Amino acid sequence: MITIRRSEDRGHFDHGWLDTRHTFSFAGYMDPAHMGFRTLRVINEDKVDPDRGFGLHPHRDMEIITLVLSGALEHKDSSGGGGVIRPGVVQHMTAGSGVRHSEFNPSETEPVHLLQIWILPDEEGITPGYEQKEFAEDERRGRLRLVASKDGRDGSLEIHQDASIYSTLLSAGDQISHDLAEGRAAWVQVAQGAVTVGGERLDQGDGAALEQETAVEIRAEEDSELLLFDLA
Repeated sequence: MITIRRSEDRGHFDHGWLDTRHTFSFAGYMDPAHMGFRTLRVINEDKVDPDRGFGLHPHRDMEIITLVLSGALEHKDSSGGGGVIRPGVVQHMTAGSGVRHSEFNPSETEPVHLLQIWILPDEEGITPGYEQKEFAEDERRGRLRLVASKDGRDGSLEIHQDASIYSTLLSAGDQISHDLAEGRAAWVQVAQGAVTVGGERLDQGDGAALEQETAVEIRAEEDSELLLFDLA
């Protein structure tokens, strides 16, 4: 069974310096029918103007993963974590027992386009932590590259939840498949381009939940970038 979440149906706010779209309920956007999918709680697509950003603010008990599609994002947090995220880099912050962080577009001329993902942790009060890692384009080209997982296997970032996150870059006509174990589900999020999943076309910003399926079959209709979440 596949359930489509169209880009145009997401929550949308234009704050002038920030254009943001919410796949699931978040902050001032509340939709009881879209509160998350299994342990996947937030997928926000943000575009931040040059020399602007999010000031220091708190989080707790959440696994936060950030990917930049274009531009750069500078991160600083109270755990001592920090760095600049660019395309190809995946950032993971465990908010745990409590952390304060800021995110800022350091460019004076170029906007930053990013995805921020929140996953519910498998326990509360974890010690906060920060890590980031670059995954080369050739690692993701034409294949699903594991970028985050419960056990940190295959060089992925280690998160506190039974969830596996894959990233891929596809050329038009590419076809890939991902097997799902019994009882597990998948979410596919199209970051850029267009693909077909389970016979349904998904364009940029579209997402799809797959349940009671044995595999996820994906075909790129044009050059595309997407994420696949394998969830308990």
